[in-house]
Amino acid sequence: MPPPRLDLAVRRSHDVRNALHTAILIGGSGLLLAIIAWTVLGWTGLVWAAILGAFGLWTMGRVSPKMVLGLYKARPLAPDELPEVHRVMRELAKRAELSSIPQLYYVPSKILNAFAVGKPEDSAIAVTDGLLRAMTMRQLTGILAHETAHIRSGDLKVMALADVLTRVTSSMAMLGLIGIPALFGAGIAIPWLGILLLIFAPTLGGLLQLGLSRTREYDADLDGAALTGDPAGLASALETLERRQGHVWEGLFPAGRVPSPSLLRTHPATKDRVARLLALAGEAEPQIVVSSSTRPEPGPSIVPPIRNPRIHWQRMGIWY
Repeated sequence: MPPPRLDLAVRRSHDVRNALHTAILIGGSGLLLAIIAWTVLGWTGLVWAAILGAFGLWTMGRVSPKMVLGLYKARPLAPDELPEVHRVMRELAKRAELSSIPQLYYVPSKILNAFAVGKPEDSAIAVTDGLLRAMTMRQLTGILAHETAHIRSGDLKVMALADVLTRVTSSMAMLGLIGIPALFGAGIAIPWLGILLLIFAPTLGGLLQLGLSRTREYDADLDGAALTGDPAGLASALETLERRQGHVWEGLFPAGRVPSPSLLRTHPATKDRVARLLALAGEAEPQIVVSSSTRPEPGPSIVPPIRNPRIHWQRMGIWY
């Protein structure tokens, strides 16, 4: 079978743009932290910011994927459960040249979602019940390739770095705001620009982190399409997610849909992601051959039934 003729020129252009965005956003987050640390404590603040950042990264790097998955009540999918999905996962790991195959986990939720955790040598990909039941094998292959691309590219580490920078920035800004009354009491004049910077620093850091997340999603889309050779498969999955999930949220909040584009999105607008993917499409068959119409078919013996959400007034929320 000939390899798919993805438009490599378009992909390189997107890669360069995404790499530039990542460098600018990470650099901006680091610069914001340095400015806040200097404003609050001078050179001492810079030293403490470096120490806290290093400690945060060291701590997050030692969090086990199983610990994170436990928060979602996820369980491993055995090899004899959904064997076709396991076959695709092995093929994707081989094409991505990962040192180990990501372990597949099942999350008992009707929300359509998938996410990756861990490092390339110890990683896992979790898929929800809703996603398994809604996607065809072709669409699910695209989603698994997207998550595999996150693992291979080290996106989890990059986002952990951004999260640490944002948290340390917020802590430094809070420390500075707490100390302002004492400085005023001592007769020390503080410029209003500095006060405004301390107030808005956590928001600015959060916006930079969201921007970084959107950039890494673009990268994972393009790298995932290269792994499968089928960008249209992932594009179809994204459109299904938008259609199904959008209806859910619009039903709960009829006037509250997040506008597009929006600085408050963790992911880019679906139409932009689909347009980038379809710009790569060639004419050849995909590298990983799956049926376009068949579904994973999780049976009752594998996937327990999930009840519809119900309102519990005593517990003040909607619970499954």
